[in-house]
Amino acid sequence: MSDLLKNLSINGRLALVAFVLGVVALFAGSPYVGAGAMVNAKDLSLAMATDADQVDVGTLADWIIQGKSNFRVVDLRTEAAYAEYHIPPAENIPVAGLAQSSLLRNEKVILYAEGGPRAAQAWMLLKAKGFKGVYILRGGLEAWKDHVLFPRIPATPTPAQVVDFARAREVSKYFGGTPQAVAGDSAVTAQAAMPTLAMPTPQAAGAGAPKKKKKEGC
Repeated sequence: MSDLLKNLSINGRLALVAFVLGVVALFAGSPYVGAGAMVNAKDLSLAMATDADQVDVGTLADWIIQGKSNFRVVDLRTEAAYAEYHIPPAENIPVAGLAQSSLLRNEKVILYAEGGPRAAQAWMLLKAKGFKGVYILRGGLEAWKDHVLFPRIPATPTPAQVVDFARAREVSKYFGGTPQAVAGDSAVTAQAAMPTLAMPTPQAAGAGAPKKKKKEGC
């Protein structure tokens, strides 16, 4: 989460710090065991100083392609934004509705929004309620767009970049994205269209794209 805090604006950091202090103050003193919430300020601070509470977008994409089901992805944005596009198989739970959600404390939960502040708030709320396996999607939906849906390859790539982009291209196509070619260091000028929400069937581990069915005998 250290990278997340570095990328926040001054106002964003102040808002995040104020939220942390509010949570700690709310549950300071005797633990609120009866309400199912407990806050340890030291543990929260240590977790926020490491990357152990984050999941990379590439890792999440691999899990989805492999068909893993031992985690839940939570989209914290508005219902309208969620309906327009969301990461499959994300479910829409705004921050205000987390306390009443069906999420279980023993589940692996991955949170995301457009960027980081809202996911950080949700992470702290769930941590305060005793969730052990709660994570933030590093970079949020913006990182998912940049690295999964619309990966870019430089105009003069190195051999290693060519190999990496070949893999990124297959992942992008799997999720309905569009790989981008970049002229020099300039950004892509055309606005790439967001994919539809219809997703292909999960593949076996290591697969980058759906396999073609063999033709039946005549």
